[in-house]
Amino acid sequence: MRGLSSLMMVALLAGCANSGTGPVPPRTVDAVDLQRYQGTWYEWARLPMFFQRNCAQSEAHYALQDDGSLAVVNRCLTREGEWQQAEGVAVPQVTGETDKLWVRFDNWFSRLLPGVAKGEYWVLYLDDDYQSALVGHPDRDFLWLLARSPRVEPAQRDRLLQVARDRGYDTGALIWRAADGELD
Repeated sequence: MRGLSSLMMVALLAGCANSGTGPVPPRTVDAVDLQRYQGTWYEWARLPMFFQRNCAQSEAHYALQDDGSLAVVNRCLTREGEWQQAEGVAVPQVTGETDKLWVRFDNWFSRLLPGVAKGEYWVLYLDDDYQSALVGHPDRDFLWLLARSPRVEPAQRDRLLQVARDRGYDTGALIWRAADGELD
């Protein structure tokens, strides 16, 4: 009986120790200079995402606002050759910390549920020259490989893929940017 009680106590304590904890979130960069981050970023690859299901080529345009937020314009060229666009705003999740942002797009869902309709945008990697970045969601369901150029340099692609794997993301499921000739 004493052994069974001890076993139940250990199980209860183990359950309490694990309650509320999940996987360790991915590591982010220390800080992002939003002044340098603004501008155009081309998506090289992404994990599948509902909102981008028809996108063959995507790009994001960021502009630093006077209040410290970033105006966001995401554009997507579909395989049919049509541009789709979404506008929004990104703000730090914690004031003064720029590695983790909340992004909210101006659409019917965000107007209906403004406090709920925001996404987490974590900067996981950023090279020293602000020419390539790895951005993801802490649950590892979403990931974007971004660069200032629409062309993939093999060494930089390999570096971003390694960082993504090191952070626990499944790079085998990535959807790569279509080359210009692949849109026909």
